[in-house]
Amino acid sequence: MPFMFQNLTKRKFISRSLEERRQFVKDTRLCYGCLRLGHSAKDCRSRHCCNTCKGRHPTCLHDDSCNRKVRSFSAQSPENAHEGVATMSLSVESGCTPVNTSMIVPVWLSTHKDPVSEKLVYALLDTQSDSVFIECAVCKSLKVDSCPVTLKLTTLVGKDSLMSSERISGLRVRGFNSSLIIDLPPAYTKECIPVDHAHIPTMETASHWKHLATLADKIPPLQNCEVGLLIGYNCSRALAPREVILGTENEPYAVRTDLGWSIIGPYFTHFEPQSSAAMCHRVSIKEIPAVTPTDVIKVLESDFKDTEGHTKVTSQEDIMFLRKLEENIRLNKDSHLEMPLPFRKRPYLPDNKPLAVIRLQHLKRRLMRDQEYREHYVTFMEEVIEKGNAEQVFEEGREGERWYIPHHGVYHSKKPGKLRIVFDCSARYKGTSLNDHLLTGPDLMNSLTGILLRFRQYPVALMCDVEKMFHQFHVDHADRDYLRFLWWRNGDFNSQPQTFRMTVHLFGASSSPGCANYGLKHLAREGERLYPLGSQFIMQDFYMDDGVSSIESTEKAIKLAEEARQLCALGSLRLHKFVSNDKEVLKTIPPSECAVDVTAVDLALTDQPLERALGIYWSLEQDNFKFRITVKDQPATRRGILSIVASLFDPLGFLAPFVLKGKTILQEMCRSGMGWDDNLPADLQSAWEHWKADLVNLEKIEVPRCIVPSGFGRIIRREIHHFSDASMSGYGQCSYLRLENEQGDISCSLLMAKSRVAPLKITTIPRLELAAAVVSVAVNDMLKEEMNLADAEAFFWTDSQVVLGYINNEARRFHTFVANRVQRIHRTTTPQQWRYICSDENPADYASRGLSVNNLVTSNWFRGPKVLWEKQIPAPMEISKQLPIGDPEVKKVQSLNTQTVQYSCLSDRLTKLSSWSKAIQAVARLIRRVRKDKSHNHSTLAERNDAQCIIIKDLQKQTYAEEITLLRKGKRLPRSNRLYNLDTFVDQDGLLKVGGRLCEASIPNAVKYPVILPKEHQLTKLLIADCHEKMAHQGKGMTINEIRSRGFWITGVNRTVASFVRQCVRCRKLRGPTEEQKMANLPSERIEPSPPFTYSGMDVFGPFITSKGRKSNKRYGLLFTCFCCRAIHIEMLDDMSTDAFINGLRCFIAIRGAVHHIRCDQGSNFIGARNELTKAMEEIDTNRLVTFLAEKQCDFVFNAPHSSHTGRVWERQIRTVRSVLRSTLSQSSGRLDDSSLRTFFYEAMSIVNSRPLTVDSLTDPSSPEPLTPNHLLTLKPTQALPPPGKFVREDVYARKRWRHVQYLAEQFWGRWHKEYVSNITTRQCWHTPRRNMQVGDIVLERAVDLPRNEWRLARIIEAVTDKDGLVRRVKIQFGDRNLGKDGKRPHKPSVVERPVQKLVLLMEAA
Repeated sequence: MPFMFQNLTKRKFISRSLEERRQFVKDTRLCYGCLRLGHSAKDCRSRHCCNTCKGRHPTCLHDDSCNRKVRSFSAQSPENAHEGVATMSLSVESGCTPVNTSMIVPVWLSTHKDPVSEKLVYALLDTQSDSVFIECAVCKSLKVDSCPVTLKLTTLVGKDSLMSSERISGLRVRGFNSSLIIDLPPAYTKECIPVDHAHIPTMETASHWKHLATLADKIPPLQNCEVGLLIGYNCSRALAPREVILGTENEPYAVRTDLGWSIIGPYFTHFEPQSSAAMCHRVSIKEIPAVTPTDVIKVLESDFKDTEGHTKVTSQEDIMFLRKLEENIRLNKDSHLEMPLPFRKRPYLPDNKPLAVIRLQHLKRRLMRDQEYREHYVTFMEEVIEKGNAEQVFEEGREGERWYIPHHGVYHSKKPGKLRIVFDCSARYKGTSLNDHLLTGPDLMNSLTGILLRFRQYPVALMCDVEKMFHQFHVDHADRDYLRFLWWRNGDFNSQPQTFRMTVHLFGASSSPGCANYGLKHLAREGERLYPLGSQFIMQDFYMDDGVSSIESTEKAIKLAEEARQLCALGSLRLHKFVSNDKEVLKTIPPSECAVDVTAVDLALTDQPLERALGIYWSLEQDNFKFRITVKDQPATRRGILSIVASLFDPLGFLAPFVLKGKTILQEMCRSGMGWDDNLPADLQSAWEHWKADLVNLEKIEVPRCIVPSGFGRIIRREIHHFSDASMSGYGQCSYLRLENEQGDISCSLLMAKSRVAPLKITTIPRLELAAAVVSVAVNDMLKEEMNLADAEAFFWTDSQVVLGYINNEARRFHTFVANRVQRIHRTTTPQQWRYICSDENPADYASRGLSVNNLVTSNWFRGPKVLWEKQIPAPMEISKQLPIGDPEVKKVQSLNTQTVQYSCLSDRLTKLSSWSKAIQAVARLIRRVRKDKSHNHSTLAERNDAQCIIIKDLQKQTYAEEITLLRKGKRLPRSNRLYNLDTFVDQDGLLKVGGRLCEASIPNAVKYPVILPKEHQLTKLLIADCHEKMAHQGKGMTINEIRSRGFWITGVNRTVASFVRQCVRCRKLRGPTEEQKMANLPSERIEPSPPFTYSGMDVFGPFITSKGRKSNKRYGLLFTCFCCRAIHIEMLDDMSTDAFINGLRCFIAIRGAVHHIRCDQGSNFIGARNELTKAMEEIDTNRLVTFLAEKQCDFVFNAPHSSHTGRVWERQIRTVRSVLRSTLSQSSGRLDDSSLRTFFYEAMSIVNSRPLTVDSLTDPSSPEPLTPNHLLTLKPTQALPPPGKFVREDVYARKRWRHVQYLAEQFWGRWHKEYVSNITTRQCWHTPRRNMQVGDIVLERAVDLPRNEWRLARIIEAVTDKDGLVRRVKIQFGDRNLGKDGKRPHKPSVVERPVQKLVLLMEAA
């Protein structure tokens, strides 16, 4: 015995009762595990083993009354938190000596973050569980990160019960004597793992059996650690058997896993009787999905998605509930209303007493631990029994109608020391619970907002409460056995619990709120004739068991209180805790029924044990509303911010502008997808700290309770004014009541307000304004109904002219969003009620943008805008209510014209067919049916000839009816007839044919006398197509020959066939020319005087081989051409790198001056060394080149790819330079070096720049010197040309040199205008405008290096229109033959830009 018992002998200690022994251990603060000082049982390392039950406690603390402890635990699928998983646990803890061992092995547990720190625990390898569990204490010692989750448990003793847990990831484990590491899937924490330590196999277990004796040295000895881990079969590697040793029948067997050896089976060869039966718990759990940012956003944006009012809907079950109570409610002998339990159908329930016993044992342990809790619990239960709310049961009752309800106590956070017993009617047993069979009934509670609004209407305020409302309504005797429970009479916990049953409706039953509300309203209806005021008070102004109302006068308030008390007394209900701002009212109420020392009343009107950070209170002394602040220190995370923002209780929206700022911060966190416990980002930190610090200032706000000022007098006019507004951050509305008395005085006060954050989905401001307007309409309907203001005139104010346009418009049709909301507005308001107000005067602007507390107090938020305080409200402001043109919310009107076409002849019906042969076949089939031939064989030649004859005869009848009529009468056709020259006649078949001069020819009659066909009919086109395809698309001539050889004569056949061939897609593909377009106008930079090289074209040519010593190098020429004076400049490039290009540009700009605009090709259209130059050009960094030129204030523009004709200005100069260089290089033998090549470039540049720009005056000896680019280069001024002023010939002899220079420059530029510009006026080719290519055209891209049948097919997706309205370049999208299995492209389609000269048109867009 430890030293603490030196004053208390062992025999004396044992002689005491178990409760006294436990109390002694508790008072002396000993360890319950080893009876020593200095630590608790949780941290005990040397626990004693009980000799009676082998439990982990001293034998002297063994409890014989508790023979069995059953613990259930939960499991969860680690992969998917939203799917329910079932877990079978065979772990049982019994009160008898264990006779079995299980798969329990010692393991070393660690984490990925800290693999060095290992924890020794026992692990239960459970093959019936599919999840991993870890003990909470072990989890804390490992210091591993966790995520809180909620699990929904379903066991044999209950269903869908919620349990808080934590999800752990990153665990790993290894065997006691092994180095093999096994990674565990995510695990869930549990307070304890329900395993008896006696079930752990040891060395003694192995040595007890001969076939397992060899394992005695392989199984570790019993370790001083807890069973802290359960591994399910979702970690199959840990449970996989590597080796198995079997015994004979009824002998244990051994299994080796990667975590070590374990022994499973009985400890003895015979079965010993057990003191209690073992139970197997099947546990099914489901992790409740966490509240996501989307869920929070849905709550914040709830008003935006709903345009209908929150109407109460009555279901069929609600009707059944009302019918059952209406038919069976009665007043019993105790003057209490008695109602049955509203079952859906009278249930047959299993006997769940074992469940009640287990739950009662759990309750007993808590009662033993907490003395204060025990005293409050016993007091409450004894009071319930003494008042007759519960009665003891001695008979068994009918089978199937007995149900035992577990119970527990709950403390109210706002009422310390007040315990309420809650009966768990949701506790499940064998898959069912009492609440599953009860009807909840309709929502009979009055609106809390409506009650608070009526509470502000009149001067005298009154509040009261129904004492223990649920217990005042009794349950029918036939249903009371469903409400049984177990309890110890007089709190004697050493005795056996006794059976009681409730006689009243209890807390915890889902039907109790509905029954209590129905009973209260039933009582009010029954006493309506005797107590009209009291009946109205109970019917309208009660929220559950709290009555809140305001009355016009003291006398009426006194009468109301008296009637309400008398009315409730009819049903034995006691109204107490009366509170009023009028002392005269309280004097008429017995003191025992009045509240004592009440200065402020919480207006939450709920008895739920919840905590709020901010609440609205009624101060009796000052008769106003105030706000109390009790903000807990929450972390600046999404979880903490949501906790504070959601706890603000402001049902009337007095603080709407302030609350909006907090909601906006929360929404921003949800928008960014932050986790629940992620820290607040820095950009929101300051805003949150400022908003949180501003909460304290809310205590400064005071709002008068009564909306009518004291001594205001008789009210002659009431008006409700609603203001709405919206911004990008939110939208809201506020409603004011404007009163006018007989003297013309005005009073205005805020009734209520709403504010909502703007939805994350991008929404236009007009839509937000319209949503705010709909909220105003809904609030107006609610105010008129709740406050009985039907005679009050309502006005609606908005600062959105677009919304007013929507409301006043009746001719336009809107899209669904706007249409639904405009319809909702028109349902209860008229356009005349809507008015415009400036944004600066709109108080709803605060609700849509937010305000701090100080700004809220100093603003006109609570009083309303100045316009409402004026004696006469000004007439509505005249504004334009017309919708702007192009409003996106207005539906485009489409007028559809349906035309019915009736075919009167065969030839017109055949136009729907796609070919001439199909038309022949169709008619041949019809002929066969007419002849009553039902065979399905192919048509014969005779049938096809007959069909062709019928088709042609019908076609000629429709086209040449007059001609056939004349010829049949024997008359000739007039000269003006189009068939006059054909010598036409009608043959014996009735066909119109050509006569001609071939009567004596030895050819078939079909060719000698061809049938005449009209050129414009669709059947004729089908015939041409058939002949054209038969000739394999060989052109017009061969197609005409085929038509004639078949015996057909088409009028105007040449043009008709030529037109068809031009439209033939296959012919276009085989022989179609590329597209052309009229040559574009010259750009302004080519025809307006400007300094040389201000507008230039650039190109590269080469390469040229140079040598230095024994090394050969490739050099290139960089050519610049001036668009204005046609001068050139050449720089040598060492290579084709970007750096070399930039160096060349720098040299060019340094010599020639600033450049404003440079054009360049993109394609590989250089002269000579095409492939090599193309490869070199691909290495140039275009972006870097553009950046360099941008720094020089120069635009760098690329021409369309493959459009060399747009760069002929410099392409022509390259050819000229090539010819000059060729003649120069021919004079030099051997290879050049770099300096020589650069010299030759400059010589070529000088020669080219000396060429004349025009050749008109070269043969005239009297003409001046020909104009060359050098003339314009040598006199290049520093300012833009042409120069200012007028210069004459005499300036040549002037003494001022600058005028001499200016005169010469003007002479050269004048000659440039006369001689050069006039010569480039005419177009050299492409004179005629052609059809513009359109989006949707199908084209071929011309590729010079590929045969025509390999040109790629493409579709035009964009056409670029020039200033003259013509399209010269387009963007095309190439087709792809390689499609996926689903018929879609496997890759992104290729889109390129091409000039029209590179495309062949196949099919025009529809």
